[in-house]
Amino acid sequence: MSATLLSDDARALVDRMRGRRIMVVGDLMIDEWIWGSVTRISPEAPVPVVAVTDHSFTLGGAGNVANNLVCLGARVEFVGTVGEDLFAADVRRMLREESVDDRGVVTVSDRPTTRKTRIVAHNQQVVRADWEDPTPLKVGDRDRVAAHVRERAASCDAVILSDYGKGLFTAEVVEAARACKLVLADPKPQNVDLFTGITCVAPNVQEAAAATGMAIVDDASLERAGALLLERLRCRYVVITQGEHGMALFGAAGERLAIPSVARKVFDVSGAGDTVIAVLSLALAGGASIERAMQLANFAAGAVVEKLGTATASGDEILALIEHDRS
Repeated sequence: MSATLLSDDARALVDRMRGRRIMVVGDLMIDEWIWGSVTRISPEAPVPVVAVTDHSFTLGGAGNVANNLVCLGARVEFVGTVGEDLFAADVRRMLREESVDDRGVVTVSDRPTTRKTRIVAHNQQVVRADWEDPTPLKVGDRDRVAAHVRERAASCDAVILSDYGKGLFTAEVVEAARACKLVLADPKPQNVDLFTGITCVAPNVQEAAAATGMAIVDDASLERAGALLLERLRCRYVVITQGEHGMALFGAAGERLAIPSVARKVFDVSGAGDTVIAVLSLALAGGASIERAMQLANFAAGAVVEKLGTATASGDEILALIEHDRS
């Protein structure tokens, strides 16, 4: 099949995606950004001194999946955890400001709200500091998460399982998500077997290599890894994202498709996987074929990597990139 997504087809698909109800289940984080410039080296140690010019917070981790969905007009409800700390209030506020339903966000007492602090100077990241506890949730907290998913999943058009390896996911949570007819996951390699039997898994190429124990160095090794994941997980689809090399589809009915990247320039790949899983889910929920959903997701990823930091792509931005690719 042709990998060309005509702009008229894309516009109709973007319109059908609006208003879809999507549940995001995932590792919720807050991204702290410290922006500045470097003009000297510290006299205390051989490290740059960053003169801070700005300080901001954004939703990170699975929260960025929710941001991408909202940007495309979806109705989003979120299931995850926060700690008993000041940053939990910031996370809830940012979710509500995006009109995301946060009733499924569970407060847990034994870990902090996951926070990633990045110091950026001259558009380059200098260092990152992480506040987190990636150990599995306590049984009671795990049960509360699974119960909320079980209660709400069937009323959603799709469920996205956004795994950042912070201890949220268990077999019970994934099983609860299966109450929805369309379930997609972006899995961490160590958890990949939890997602057996769902509609689609969408790891990046490094995650696919780690999950299969295979070095992916060419088309042949990519084919072997994709086929292995498909057989092992018994999913309907496996989509492997490859950064500047595009995306590859492996379908249980024999579907195969390779799509080259459409990014004109790459500033930052942070969060591109969040964009891909969000657009894939919305497009499939809107009735698109997996091939069309992948093509649209590929253009969305091309739009976000042209921005610095975790970012989103609006329908208009995606359509503009499609028009540019046609010209």
